[in-house]
Amino acid sequence: MDPLEDVLTLLDTRSELSASLAAGGRWALRFEAPRGAKFNAVRRGSCLLEVDGVDGPIPLAEGDCYLLARPRPYVLRSDPATAPVDAGPVFARAGGGVARAGQGDDVFLVGGRFSFGARARELLLDRLPPVVHVPAGTPHAETMRWALDAIDRELTGGEPAAGLVAEHLAVVMLVHVLRLHLARDPHTASGWPAGLSDPVVAAALTSLHREPARPWTVAELAGEASVSRSTLAARFKSAVGQGPLEYLTRWRIELAARQLREGSATLAVVARSVGYGSESALSVAFKRVTGVSPGDYRRRPAGQASPTEAPPS
Repeated sequence: MDPLEDVLTLLDTRSELSASLAAGGRWALRFEAPRGAKFNAVRRGSCLLEVDGVDGPIPLAEGDCYLLARPRPYVLRSDPATAPVDAGPVFARAGGGVARAGQGDDVFLVGGRFSFGARARELLLDRLPPVVHVPAGTPHAETMRWALDAIDRELTGGEPAAGLVAEHLAVVMLVHVLRLHLARDPHTASGWPAGLSDPVVAAALTSLHREPARPWTVAELAGEASVSRSTLAARFKSAVGQGPLEYLTRWRIELAARQLREGSATLAVVARSVGYGSESALSVAFKRVTGVSPGDYRRRPAGQASPTEAPPS
């Protein structure tokens, strides 16, 4: 698996579509901080997006999309002068899946949110800027437009399992938002997402994720990336914030933690599956990274299962 696919799978990524928004004239809506990651796409017209802690409004035009990666309140508005009202009651009155603001419908947005497992904040969302803006006209935006058109057809066509198909198409949109961001603004990401923008580091990350149980050495990873050991070590540390073998240890603990949360395999089986030769070797690494033993971690209530105190950077 490639690292992006690997992390999204580990996080149990899901999507949930919300009511659309039709607006016209002068209008402004204030939204509470979203749970998970919020996305919207402008299907018609234009408006302004303002996010707490982000300098200045972001102009949104037809075909634009955006992803809110942080739980911050935000405002959508027609103009800077109009005072915003709470969006909650407006969406509570939505009819036919469409909420309405102002007068008319010259602006139309569709959207929803992505929900993840407990580790999403540390592993993915905190590695991204608060807002990822995808302007119309880029190849990724065109693919997202296709996905949105397909979602529209699914939700209006009355076919069996249309909701499920639409949710999976929304995950396709998330992948393209992340791809575009990593290609366009790698310096605004940190940790392993930043590493994906460096071809040398990306080759090493891909190898580690493809075979996490393999007893990798820095020399072997350097060979996968066709560079010297010193070059790989320096570029990996610069991009990801830690050395390749430290990253491998923490990724193995993430994989082990998932098995402990979701399965009933013995600790010996879990240890072998992630590259440790014995229960004791896994226990020592797990306690060093998370601060708790594998047994104590497995006994935690699901809502308290936070695998690592210091996640893969």
